[in-house]
Amino acid sequence: MYQKIIVVGNLGSDPEMRYMPDGTAVTSFSVATNRRWTDRSTGQPVDETTWFRVSVWGRQAETTNEYLSKGRKVLVEGQITPDRNTGGPRLWTGQDGTVRASFEIRADSVRFLGGRDDTGGGSYSGGGESYESGAPAQEEDDIPF
Repeated sequence: MYQKIIVVGNLGSDPEMRYMPDGTAVTSFSVATNRRWTDRSTGQPVDETTWFRVSVWGRQAETTNEYLSKGRKVLVEGQITPDRNTGGPRLWTGQDGTVRASFEIRADSVRFLGGRDDTGGGSYSGGGESYESGAPAQEEDDIPF
């Protein structure tokens, strides 16, 4: 069996890094994806936000913690990890009282889209050990799905 998820979105908060007892770095952050469409019955625009909680391990965790911050655009590739209690997404209640869901992803690769100020380019992939500054940013229209 095999699964892979690819998510492009913006960080909802600064990354949080910690170390496991064996010294392995783990960085966690949230990513929001947005979708907008027009409701056919009302003609009004509808916005939908889906949240993903991402964990990154090893050297890539350290690099991710160093270069990413709230609001930055990223592309994350990995596997969905189900909630141990429900077998699905983690459910929580928002400040407005509505039930919300957060999907957990264990990242294989994190690519930084945009520059540090979201005007330049740059990417980092788990396949290599270096941060490549000056690489062209990948626009959402260029993603083949």
